[in-house]
Amino acid sequence: MAATRIAAIHYRTGFPIDDLLRALGERLRADSVRLGGIMQANIADAGSPCADMMLTELGSGARIEISQRLGPLAQGCRLDSGRLAEVGVLLERAFSGDLELLILNKFGRAEAEGHGLRRNFARAMEAGVPVLTAVRPPYDEAWQDFHGGLASALEPDIERVHAWCLRAVEEQRRIRRSMKQI
Repeated sequence: MAATRIAAIHYRTGFPIDDLLRALGERLRADSVRLGGIMQANIADAGSPCADMMLTELGSGARIEISQRLGPLAQGCRLDSGRLAEVGVLLERAFSGDLELLILNKFGRAEAEGHGLRRNFARAMEAGVPVLTAVRPPYDEAWQDFHGGLASALEPDIERVHAWCLRAVEEQRRIRRSMKQI
């Protein structure tokens, strides 16, 4: 597999990565790219200092909340790993069609620990589907261990990320065309 088939946008806490990915998804749809994957939106909760995490599955448009209600004194992670596992199962459907690009909003703590959507990342790589994700510094080392040098590192610049996606999709289309000729 070519190193250009998987990439991560490296960003820091506070950068609006979800907004960048949402805008990117709109551009790619306008480019007629067949997308799969998930996008995250954080929804403010007036009763909590933390926002609720909502994922949207790109193929079906299904919205899944992945936050747990831990109470007002909770300090730990609010990610509901069971709900995230459900999202992973839902994503498996994307591989049955003509998927050209899989966007998985983040390679985060759950994936770094061997859980979350890690299986979906691996499945896409095995299927030869280009994958785009985002990674923050606490998970850089786990990301590097996961991809073993196969991934491209991207700055959080929509123009550059869009260009990478278009190149990866065109390569995917070229490979599919050549396979049909065999």
